Amino acid sequence: MRSSIFRGAMIGGVMMVFISVPLTSGPALASNKHVSEAIEHAKEAVSHGKQGHADALVKHAEGALKHAEAAQKEVKSPHLDEGIKGLKDAVEHGKAGHADVATKAAESAVTHLSEVK
Repeated sequence: MRSSIFRGAMIGGVMMVFISVPLTSGPALASNKHVSEAIEHAKEAVSHGKQGHADALVKHAEGALKHAEAAQKEVKSPHLDEGIKGLKDAVEHGKAGHADVATKAAESAVTHLSEVK
């Protein structure tokens, strides 16, 4: 009887480890919600920029910028700083109608924001 209880407890403990490890690793642990949102908006900006849609690129880059600046209040990282710089450049060039240059700036932002720990 005791061995079956012990075995059940061991199996339950092992299962908890396997369930909890994915929840505490990866991007969710490495960055906060604002960084994740900034990355998603920046990726959308890149996608629209590659299609030549400077106006949509600006919209998403501005959304990414808002989240990145909010994250900056919680996280100190040179990659976050560079990501914000890239987003500001993307907005500036997108507003000027330079979708190609804005796209490169947004791609740089995605790269840096993805490195925020």
